[in-house]
Amino acid sequence: MKNKTFAGIVFLLLLSGMAMAQSKDETAVAAAVESLRKAMIDPTKANLDQLTAPALSYGHSSGKVQGKAAFEEALLNGSSDFVSIDLTDQTISVTGNTAIVRHTLSAQTNDGGKPGAVKIGILLVWVKQQGSWKLLARQAVKLPQ
Repeated sequence: MKNKTFAGIVFLLLLSGMAMAQSKDETAVAAAVESLRKAMIDPTKANLDQLTAPALSYGHSSGKVQGKAAFEEALLNGSSDFVSIDLTDQTISVTGNTAIVRHTLSAQTNDGGKPGAVKIGILLVWVKQQGSWKLLARQAVKLPQ
């Protein structure tokens, strides 16, 4: 009986340890998402490089897809200009070194000097590389009216 009780306690401790580790990763991914949100409003080459993987695939709700260089250039030259970004309904799922984030993005824009507003659904894929979370893929979709 003592062996079963001991085994049960060890099992519960292992489960709680795994839950805490997952919780830490989810917290780290949420922080990376927030850093990306801020970087898209106030972009610098350094902060964008720090948050994105070299193989970034960045899909827009219009169907346009950019690699890392084009994504960064559009933010840096103002052709894609976010004045404000609000993220709602966010979910984060971490499996190993990969995280999937979904949320609704509502933003005020000033693309190429033209004011606008957008509300779209977002899917982000993050990978843990050398101890930090990097954005590997993003796809936006138009939301039903």
